[in-house]
Amino acid sequence: MAQPVPSRVGWQVVLAALSCVLLIGLSIAFADRPLSTYSHDVIRRPAWSTIVTGLMGPKNVLVLALIGLLVVGVVYIRKRVLSQAWRTVLTVSIAIVFATAAVIALKFAFGRLWPETWIEHNPSWISNHQFGFRPFHGGAGYESFPSGHTARVTAPFAVLWQRLPRYRPLWAAFPLLMIAGLMAADFHFLSDCIAGVYVGIASAAVALMLI
Repeated sequence: MAQPVPSRVGWQVVLAALSCVLLIGLSIAFADRPLSTYSHDVIRRPAWSTIVTGLMGPKNVLVLALIGLLVVGVVYIRKRVLSQAWRTVLTVSIAIVFATAAVIALKFAFGRLWPETWIEHNPSWISNHQFGFRPFHGGAGYESFPSGHTARVTAPFAVLWQRLPRYRPLWAAFPLLMIAGLMAADFHFLSDCIAGVYVGIASAAVALMLI
């Protein structure tokens, strides 16, 4: 029989959802466009930003997750039991997979325009001051929200935040570095990154409940 969800957890979910909507809304209204313009005109995509976003890009993170799942599977087949360390590896890997699935679905659902033009002359804020959402439009030119980079980096470190709290400053540093790189390179709006953080945390929370 399923255990009832404690009321405290329910309120935490409600407050998290409300804070997510509020922060994203404020960012869309007041921060996204000026920050993108400043990044494009002043910061001009420094080399470190492309290195950071490249090394911790979604494909690389997902490959690491799949390798983690494969290794954990081999360990379980051989030993028929998983130590706490291997359970953490499993949870981290599953959180990344969950974040990947959520990002794919949400990008299609929201259909947000990118800060700049990347693909097949897609409309963008910098190129022609096109800004907003085209829900269920489809296509790579409409996939800015949420940030997949941020979600897939936040998810594993949100798991480690819970499992290894002693090193929380280190776990927080990686998502923050990713966000800084994305913003400096004008690859994403701030609200995209905020949404990515929430998606990553939610994916980690689900994985932690399962493992």
